[in-house]
Amino acid sequence: MELPAAWGARDVGRGRGNALTRITESAASPSESGATATRARLVAALQSVPLQTFLWSRLAIWAGALFVWFEFDPHLGNYASRLDVPRLTHDLGPVTDVWARWDSVPYLQIAEHGYGGEKGSPAFYPLYPWLVGGLGRVLGGHYVLAGILVSLIATLAAFLLLYRLAAAHFDESTAARAVVYLAVFPAALFLQAVYAESLFLALALGAFVCAERGRWPAVGVLAGLALLTRPTAVALAPPLLLLAWRSGSRLRAFGSLLIAPVLFLPFPIVLHEQLGSATAFFHAERFWHREVSPFGPLFGVWRALKAAWAAVLQLTVGSSQHWYWTPVNPARTAVLNLEYLLYLVVFCVLAVVAWRRLGAAYGLFAATSLAIPLTAPSDLYPLLSLPRLGLTIFPLFIALATLTRRERLHVAVVGVSASFLGLAVAGWTTWQWVS
Repeated sequence: MELPAAWGARDVGRGRGNALTRITESAASPSESGATATRARLVAALQSVPLQTFLWSRLAIWAGALFVWFEFDPHLGNYASRLDVPRLTHDLGPVTDVWARWDSVPYLQIAEHGYGGEKGSPAFYPLYPWLVGGLGRVLGGHYVLAGILVSLIATLAAFLLLYRLAAAHFDESTAARAVVYLAVFPAALFLQAVYAESLFLALALGAFVCAERGRWPAVGVLAGLALLTRPTAVALAPPLLLLAWRSGSRLRAFGSLLIAPVLFLPFPIVLHEQLGSATAFFHAERFWHREVSPFGPLFGVWRALKAAWAAVLQLTVGSSQHWYWTPVNPARTAVLNLEYLLYLVVFCVLAVVAWRRLGAAYGLFAATSLAIPLTAPSDLYPLLSLPRLGLTIFPLFIALATLTRRERLHVAVVGVSASFLGLAVAGWTTWQWVS
């Protein structure tokens, strides 16, 4: 007679013992049963794909960043000397300081001192720095550490929600691949940096999960918090309105969505008190060389194609001729613009796949999220920061997971993505622009 597969080697020849054990366990006190159930849930949680992926990916990225920090001088670059603000970014030494770069500076400035000073500060929405500021004060003024903790907690929540959402639509294997692709995406280093991407990603995923379950008051709250996190949160409006229209209780759903703009109101109030302009966030992007075009996303596509053609000329004709509008390294500018265009093509293809396989709401979120940066392209690099923005478009990772059921494709995606992630971590650590 064959033994059940669930039995281990120790169970062989112990039929009576096992039966007696089960009878004894069933007769245990309620408190003991409750403790056993709690331990079982804890073990299951520790063995879950999202948690394990979170742990190994964050530790690997952290270790890689520290290796680069000690192997090379992270402050040799011109950007470090011009943009680093040690009183904000230097906290507990390299272990924490390695995650405070670039946009971390204004986030930490807002967390400690509020808005003011730099003209472009209203472009950084307040929820993330408010959380960092609150936790930083609890931690005795360690704001960089607080920023890392907020980012990591939000990242873990995002991994769990992404897995649950993908498994509900497809299966656990697809869900596991989606989480892995997010974890090793080249811009995934921002999920543990002092940046707001992880918080926004968790809130957006939470809004979709609650919408599918019909928990519309929670959807309104999460969407409102997302609006307080990043300007790209307006991409949530079309898909959530669509899901509300399709819900069984439209009036309740639409009414609950009104919570979102109400929760956004503290931001303009704070800007009015600290800067004297409640609408400062409308114009802040101009400081960062972005302005909304009347031609919509087509303008961004046109400028991206123009930049790509200039890049081809730059790399083929020679670096002695400046074919593109930039005051710095024309060859690197050319490579970056070609890289960004490649990301755009891949994202657009995956957005179509997401629309077809996940549904219109998810495809609409992906399309709108891409349309926003295309409507306001950067002066110097039209698709500037597109990889980092793509990090928060979660339907793209689920769509990719549906295309890689063959093991070879999966290994290829992980290998290529992880390689570029390693390069990005090295660049980030040494104050190079990576997104």
